[in-house]
Amino acid sequence: MRKYWQVIGIGVQNHLTYRFNFLARTLFDFIPLTALLLLWRTIYAGKGADATVATFTLAQMTTYYLVVAVVDVLTAVNDDDWQIAADIKDGNISQFLLKPIDYLWFRLCLFLAGRAVYLTVAALPIAAVILLLHQYFILPASFGGFLLFLLSVALTALLQFFLSYTMAMLAFWLMEISTFVFILYALEYIASGHMFPLDILPDPVRFGLMNLTPFPYQLYLPVAIYLEKISGRELVTGLLMQAAWVLVSYLLARLAWRRGIKKYAAAGG
Repeated sequence: MRKYWQVIGIGVQNHLTYRFNFLARTLFDFIPLTALLLLWRTIYAGKGADATVATFTLAQMTTYYLVVAVVDVLTAVNDDDWQIAADIKDGNISQFLLKPIDYLWFRLCLFLAGRAVYLTVAALPIAAVILLLHQYFILPASFGGFLLFLLSVALTALLQFFLSYTMAMLAFWLMEISTFVFILYALEYIASGHMFPLDILPDPVRFGLMNLTPFPYQLYLPVAIYLEKISGRELVTGLLMQAAWVLVSYLLARLAWRRGIKKYAAAGG
């Protein structure tokens, strides 16, 4: 395992080189977040202090989007799939076929290093926004619920990474995977609860079709756990489903690598 700790260290150093890019991306991410918060404040205006939309009060809705921003910082895949596809097309993975290092774990270590640097850079702006909106921000109701939230966030990060890794494996068969990556990003953005809480959707869609996909477990579940929108049996089922999707995505990533490497060919030095 020592070599993977070295990979994490190298990844942190590489990402720190572009720390200003991380900061700029974080600051620009607050533009759509601000627009969404202002939109929901307008929707709630005139409805009274106890008004709800899809069981969300104004404070809960504001907290929802702020926690979404935090979870996104901790779990989002930024350019990892493009880098993996480039390694395949450029022949850079040849070195991993000759060395005692697993390419999946190598990329996972780089992903974790990137998330650590991104969190370090983004922590101050996010904390400033939360303090600015502290009257609308709801703290965790219990320590146990907060621990379950952290567990779900960890599973979300793994699910995000394994799905992106699997998508990048298409580079073994295709010259350009951008179309498929953009389709996956679009589905994730809408169906994971990034744009709006999934509670707004009709029950047949939310509890039927949506729960059969991995998307609600990529963002909505940890935020719902934080806000205690789910509890009891529904909470246990959600965590088990999330863990199951992590396992399925991991197996798909392994299968795609094994099938793809049989078609891989590289020439030159």
